Amino acid sequence: MSAVAQPPWHDHADATAHRARPRHPAEEKDQLRRQVRARRSQRSARRRTEVALRLAEVVLTIPEVTAARCVSIYASRPSEPGTGPLIEALAERGVRLLLPVLGTGLQRDWAEYAGADDMRERAPGRPPEPSGAPLGSAGLADADVVLVPALAVDTHGGRLGQGGGWYDRVLAHVRPGAPVIALVHEDEVLDEVPREEHDVPVTGVATPDGWRRFELAAPPGA
Repeated sequence: MSAVAQPPWHDHADATAHRARPRHPAEEKDQLRRQVRARRSQRSARRRTEVALRLAEVVLTIPEVTAARCVSIYASRPSEPGTGPLIEALAERGVRLLLPVLGTGLQRDWAEYAGADDMRERAPGRPPEPSGAPLGSAGLADADVVLVPALAVDTHGGRLGQGGGWYDRVLAHVRPGAPVIALVHEDEVLDEVPREEHDVPVTGVATPDGWRRFELAAPPGA
């Protein structure tokens, strides 16, 4: 595997270690996750609010989102590019919104958004979730557009998630042809992110500075 293109805020010590010996993609992912999380933690509350408002403006210009009757989205964590304004804007347009919820055990499910007052914190440290009845994993097939979180993406659709692999599994239920768009900060769109065979690519990305579609590359070993 070729060396992973690093962001401009890549730590020099990590870069030296990276050149010293080859790394497994899983190790490269962990290293990049640490860097992105550290970078995100430095953003002020005011900056996070600005990012959320601008991101909503950008996403609402994507033609598939404009035409969508049903959108899968998620309630963002505090350090993530905020989705609150986007959720409210889509709801005001009458778009049906599907949000992930915690299902049986540690399984994840989907439920329909019924307004900000309906959102509940079902587990400590987790974003709020709709209180309605779960729709099952197959409910994702109703979405015309799927908006997903990411720590970073690359210009061929590679997506770096939080490490649990949940989205990689559930994206198998996306309706064929429905765009899958990652929401990140502009400096988290890289030339390349570490990628493994099980990773499911996204078809586009939106940042507070704009959005773009990707030409998808084949996964390693394909």
